[in-house]
Amino acid sequence: MAGITNAAYRRLCREQGAGLYVCEMITSRGLVEGDATTKSMLVFDELEDVRSVQLYGTDPAYVGKATEILCAEYGVAHVDLNFGCPVPKVTRKGGGAALPWKRNLLGEILTAAVSAGARYGVPVTMKTRIGIDEDHQTYLDAGRIAEESGAAAIALHGRTAIQGYSGTADWAPIAELVQHVDIPVLGNGDIWEASDAVRMVAETGAAGVVVGRGCLGRPWLFRDLAAAFAGETVAVLPSLGEVRTMMYRHAELLAQHMGEERGCKEFRKHVSWYLKGFSAGGELRHALALVSTLAELDRLLEQLDPDEPFPTSILGAPRGRQGSPRKRVVLPEGWLDDADGTGLHLAEDIDEVSGG
Repeated sequence: MAGITNAAYRRLCREQGAGLYVCEMITSRGLVEGDATTKSMLVFDELEDVRSVQLYGTDPAYVGKATEILCAEYGVAHVDLNFGCPVPKVTRKGGGAALPWKRNLLGEILTAAVSAGARYGVPVTMKTRIGIDEDHQTYLDAGRIAEESGAAAIALHGRTAIQGYSGTADWAPIAELVQHVDIPVLGNGDIWEASDAVRMVAETGAAGVVVGRGCLGRPWLFRDLAAAFAGETVAVLPSLGEVRTMMYRHAELLAQHMGEERGCKEFRKHVSWYLKGFSAGGELRHALALVSTLAELDRLLEQLDPDEPFPTSILGAPRGRQGSPRKRVVLPEGWLDDADGTGLHLAEDIDEVSGG
């Protein structure tokens, strides 16, 4: 969700429903060393009273210090450690979904973060995947280590690293992890509609759900989730008129946080997600994807038919990147030789900004 869950989008989602909205992933090394790009991502909306940040790291000392900085200098109330990212530039450094294979390293990182957070009363959670591949599963050990280290909860994405975002998430390991640990387990993977979340909790016993790609172009999903978990009737699907109002609000918030020119440029990538399944023509879509000002956006949005109903044919369908399974997971040389090791002490890159 890099480049998506900035302060503007978190504000928009927060306006829709209750939940915890996590900042884009930042690197511990980047924060500790004062990297300008990393620090620029730590921007919060004025109404964001609960600040939540996802942190990436492969070195316990950096992760511990970064957690302390987040708590002391940024008023963060929740830190989530990302051990789920499957992209090669992360796993080749032993980070993301590769890291839980090194059980002792995972424990050291979690302990450092939990200890730092505890001094400020800030809970630390972690997110991970089933494992590197089917032959190198890590989720049960990761859950045990998270609990022993004092983590407040663990989120499990029902895919392995080699799957990336392809295929269908397997929720069975989530249910198994629920039985394996006493800390709350959050389920992640293929939550496209509120009904998916309710079904996941019912099938797995998870304490809650984590939503990623499912909210792309659909910030009202959180409104629907809040209603579904409260046992209330989920709202009627929005018309294109309501969607275009949401689109303008999104761009408006981006402009407030980044300035109009940059905010409109940032909004461009969201156009296809918002309009997925609607009958808007290619020429209009292209123009919207090149928008430069709020006035221009408003003029173009007026060309959309406000009465067009939401395309029910796309309900339950994947959103965002999906792709194909990888042929292999790129790992440091010898990474799989010793599961009890503490890694090769490879320096993490400052600019890792992916997700998992």
